[in-house]
Amino acid sequence: MRTDTGQIISLADYRPTDFVLERVDLTFDLHPTETKVEARLIFHRREGTDPKAALVLDGDELVLSGLLLDQNEIPAAQYDATPDGLTVRDLPESVPFELTITTIINPEANTQLMGLYRTGGIYCTQCEAEGFRRITYFPDRPDVLAPYTVNIIADKDSNPLLLSNGNFLGGAGYGEGKHFAAWFDPHPKPSYLFALVAGDLGVVEDTFTTMSGREVALKIYVEHGKEPRATYAMDALKRSMKWDEERFGREYDLDIFMIVAVSDFNMGAMENKGLNVFNDKYVLADPETATDADYANIEAIIAHEYFHNWTGNRITCRDWFQLCLKEGLTVYRDHEFSADQRSRPVKRIAEVRHLKSEQFPEDSGPLAHPVRPTKYREINNFYTTTVYEKGSEVTRMIATLLGRELFKKGMDLYFDRHDGQAVTIEDFVKCFEDVSSRDLAQFSLWYHQAGTPLVTASGNYDADAKTFTLSLEQMVPATPGQANKAAMHIPLRMALLAEDGSMIAPASVSGAELNDDVLHLTQKAQTVVFHGIPSRPVLSLNRSFSTPINLQFNQSARDLALIARYEADHFARWQALIDLGLPNLLQAARDARQGSAITCDPAFIDALLAAASDDRLEPAFRAQALALPSEADIGRELGGDNDPDAIHAARQAILKQIAEAGKDIFVALYDGMRTEGLFSPDAASAGRRALRNAALSYLSQLDETPTRAKAAYDAANNMTDLSAALTILAHRFPDTTETATALQHFRDRFADNALVVDKWFAIQAGIPGPGALDRIRQLMETPLFKRSNPNRVRAVLGTFVFGNPTGFGRADGAGYDFLADEILDIDQRNPQLAARILTSMRSWRLLEHVRADHARSALVRIERSGNLSTDVRDIVERILKE
Repeated sequence: MRTDTGQIISLADYRPTDFVLERVDLTFDLHPTETKVEARLIFHRREGTDPKAALVLDGDELVLSGLLLDQNEIPAAQYDATPDGLTVRDLPESVPFELTITTIINPEANTQLMGLYRTGGIYCTQCEAEGFRRITYFPDRPDVLAPYTVNIIADKDSNPLLLSNGNFLGGAGYGEGKHFAAWFDPHPKPSYLFALVAGDLGVVEDTFTTMSGREVALKIYVEHGKEPRATYAMDALKRSMKWDEERFGREYDLDIFMIVAVSDFNMGAMENKGLNVFNDKYVLADPETATDADYANIEAIIAHEYFHNWTGNRITCRDWFQLCLKEGLTVYRDHEFSADQRSRPVKRIAEVRHLKSEQFPEDSGPLAHPVRPTKYREINNFYTTTVYEKGSEVTRMIATLLGRELFKKGMDLYFDRHDGQAVTIEDFVKCFEDVSSRDLAQFSLWYHQAGTPLVTASGNYDADAKTFTLSLEQMVPATPGQANKAAMHIPLRMALLAEDGSMIAPASVSGAELNDDVLHLTQKAQTVVFHGIPSRPVLSLNRSFSTPINLQFNQSARDLALIARYEADHFARWQALIDLGLPNLLQAARDARQGSAITCDPAFIDALLAAASDDRLEPAFRAQALALPSEADIGRELGGDNDPDAIHAARQAILKQIAEAGKDIFVALYDGMRTEGLFSPDAASAGRRALRNAALSYLSQLDETPTRAKAAYDAANNMTDLSAALTILAHRFPDTTETATALQHFRDRFADNALVVDKWFAIQAGIPGPGALDRIRQLMETPLFKRSNPNRVRAVLGTFVFGNPTGFGRADGAGYDFLADEILDIDQRNPQLAARILTSMRSWRLLEHVRADHARSALVRIERSGNLSTDVRDIVERILKE
């Protein structure tokens, strides 16, 4: 584990390597504790480089056991080797040379799950971002691209399967009890895309015929006996391949595409060229064990990793500062895929919920950074919602600015111009400038300025002049390292609605550029006048969340209700309901804090129930409408001095008032939204289940006993309904016999299914109230809890700290102290996991002062520990920085 304070890496310091890597030949002789790795690397000195420059290679906890130059031993005086690096001097000036490096590594002891590790009898790699340097000394950076040949030698009985990137060259026996396999990837790639898997796994096989007529073999490898649970993943893969051909013209380029599912994995999945490695959570599904959300996530993540073949693999990042170029762009692509496969407005609502709950707090706190950062200490800590989700939103805004046709031309140019290259944000943006003849310099500030812009809007209608005047102001708040911000180019989709909900088209517009329904805000303040408006309009602004901003626009409840009822843009309808409800929730939280009575505006309840009962709206949308902002959302909007107990009490009180007013509607929905016949994960069926379970949740607010929820649990014939009912039982009636019986039944039924056991843990970890911490301690003492498994740790500790504000945020600070203990423990085994869980403390300054003091004390205790990883030290110091 790296425990140094970490060198600050700056974008401004980028320069190409002194040596060009021409090819890589790797040989692995696998052994659980003594794997021998031989790397034969062919370099030549880059033109213009100092002829005396040494070759400097990266390492991480490596032991060098052999070093040859053109097959001759190198004198000890010619090189320096440490666990963290290898420097070789006096190398040829003008001709290529071959460096052969031999290292011995211990996969079994690699609890960091970076580099080559062994878990459950399976050898597996994870090399992004800097894991390859834990395998061999190497120029481990994304702008070093080369073709790879890989030879794998292993015990045949325990490792019948030997996989790597590219196309299979062949294999045979190799001495007593062993065999080997050879793979060749002709497409130059960076080291972070290298992959190796070896072990004994089952396989699901299929084929896909590309648009040019080539047949590609598709293989998904899973633990034996789990093959039937990978069929949906295979279907999602084939749909992804077809969609990418039709939407972006991208055809797959190898003879085989493989996915391997493993249980111990730090991330969701990894797009290694031709050999994706997945957390099995995002591959395995069947109706008995997977929820509708699981199916949707599998579909999206399978697509995301496949789409990386072009946006990330064929075209990769010049350096890690350009990470959003592959991740943000690919998130946009997988969002579009899911929108086409399911419901576009419902998908957009889910995206924005996630963005506001995760990225907006990041953008307003101590961990804020631009979509393209300019410096970092530990790159693993920049796999953030800002890079992924906000990066996706920036790509979406380019599509909004240019329109679908020009955006497609820009993407085509990007693929044609930069195939096989490691590129920058500037290269990407230039493609869209070239096809549109539009200057995107101001727009590019979205990549360079951190913080969520605040747009303030006000409108005035002049009946005599028949004009509507819209006044807009923008402000980007100060963030760490960026005190002063320039005005952004903000594309705002908008509509003017008449009293009957019809669209009003202005005769002309002055004061701003308006293309179709996109209004361009480019100055700190702008006044826009719409001419030829026959009656007072209702303004719908930022339709489909065209720009990731905070919008301050004080519309009347009457106007919001009209938008919620009539807007053709269903996202805008949903947003209007949120805008109606949020003030009630904020005031309720203030009232709860003061011990005052909690009330809710009937206009909001009426609008919400009208949407819930409107059969013209798809059930999935109605379910989203009924999902109130979370307790974390309320805390974010309050902006400070937050009391988690008051927020919880307020939200529960509002939920109960809605339930009382809409009891008959919820009973009808619960009875009418049953899905008959065999389970299907299709969007329509999933929407009906979501709406039915939302109705059940509201009805539980009125129930004095768990009878209804327990009956729903007993009647459930799929995991979506089963887990929804169990969650209601556990969270609404935690100390009843019915809940205890259901929890025991669930555990006994699924004790052999790790992914379902994770649900059992997570449901209990989310039970609110001061007793949550004792429950967490008990859960972590059960035999089913495995500290070495990231999924299990996230299910328990992650759910507790990210999703249980009243339990984690106890007034006595015990939850924060508990987290500090756990972070210090996890950090010794898995620094990445520890650092990501620690980000749960990023908003500690928003707490009321007693809790904030407790939180700060826990963070200081972590900071003062003498043996922190670079990952955790980076996070804790940034969180504490004034």
